[in-house]
Amino acid sequence: MKRIAKLALGLGMLLVGAAAMVWALNVQDEVDVRAPMARAAASDSLIARGAYLALAGNCMTCHTARGGQAYAGGRAIDTPFGTVFTSNLTPDDKTGLGAWSPAHFWRAMHNGRSKSGRLLYPAFPYANYTQVTREDSDALFAYLGSLPAVAQANRPHALRFPYQSQAALAVWRALYFSPGVYQPDASRNAEWNRGAYLVNGLGHCSACHTPRNALGASNDKLNLAGGLIPMQNWYAPSLVSPHEAGVGTWDRADVVRLLQTGVSPQASVLGPMAEVVQRSTQHLTPQDLGAMAQFLKELPQKQEQKQTEARSGPASAPAQDAASAVLTGGAKLYDQHCAQCHGDLGQGVAKAYPALAGNRAVTLPQTANLVQIVLNGGYAPATQGNPRPFGMPPFVLVLSDSEVATVLTHIRSAWGNQASAVTALDVHRVRANQGR
Repeated sequence: MKRIAKLALGLGMLLVGAAAMVWALNVQDEVDVRAPMARAAASDSLIARGAYLALAGNCMTCHTARGGQAYAGGRAIDTPFGTVFTSNLTPDDKTGLGAWSPAHFWRAMHNGRSKSGRLLYPAFPYANYTQVTREDSDALFAYLGSLPAVAQANRPHALRFPYQSQAALAVWRALYFSPGVYQPDASRNAEWNRGAYLVNGLGHCSACHTPRNALGASNDKLNLAGGLIPMQNWYAPSLVSPHEAGVGTWDRADVVRLLQTGVSPQASVLGPMAEVVQRSTQHLTPQDLGAMAQFLKELPQKQEQKQTEARSGPASAPAQDAASAVLTGGAKLYDQHCAQCHGDLGQGVAKAYPALAGNRAVTLPQTANLVQIVLNGGYAPATQGNPRPFGMPPFVLVLSDSEVATVLTHIRSAWGNQASAVTALDVHRVRANQGR
């Protein structure tokens, strides 16, 4: 009976998968791509608008390989399922978007389908871009069409079985994706709605700041509640928790300053977020940054510290249990390597080196960011508003795993900080994944 039950369950799953595949592959698009491609030349104003939107979406970062030509694609995006290579967005007829129409591009943004109708992998964040309006999509397409054409063939993805198949994508989409343009909230003002549109749509902030399940889908119920960025070993902190990166109590001007310059009196951005500020948000208008600040400030601050710890995984042993290690090594290592910049009492130096005492980035339950910074250094982005940022040197060749763990445990338990210990295994996991 058990064998029959298992066979029935397996058959049921196959039938569901087949039905999902048929639906996803054959459903009629709401976007008509059969219309003639005759197009008038894009106006300068439309191209300029598209260029600005491309900055808001940080498009060039992913669609430019290191040392490659802008927007020509070829950058490898590592995922838990294999490697995805970004596509050529220049107007080359054979390898880029030269043979595409605005409707083809809109369908890619809105429905996650290529010109041929094939399903796109969600490493291209169409789950966010589906919220982009048709007008903004057309402006983006006009801008990309104005770029120099680069003949560079797209590299085939290197995904493991069965994730490389259209059938698997069809099932994934049936479970986790529904297209839909952003609908303004009538109970909010125009500025808040603009901020929501930028954060949730083109800015695709949830792509990093939302936890994902085993199949790589974002958990909508925990939108912007923080998540470990797959394959990068950086934790994007919760934007809805006052214990992590929530800005509900900040002055609006400080939120704008952080997005514009990478630094503010309360925080500075490092790691992947530094790239976002450098290549995207610093170029946005004060009005758009203000709208994003309003939206972020008004996010419901519901996540309690215990919930955050549960989401991040079980905490390490309490820091007090590692008191002997701290007494014998952590304080000494701190005095030797850290106190010169961060102060004997972790007080930091204003406008230069952040305070460690009372710093919520220091006391996060998820310790990956701290380990990354100690091993590889910490650098705020060089921006127009902060062209010469102070940075922290890497200690990857200076400190062992146990020494990094010991000094971080000391920092997380000193000067009133109360956070779990960091173990040598925590450090080893990050170090072992460097370069992947």
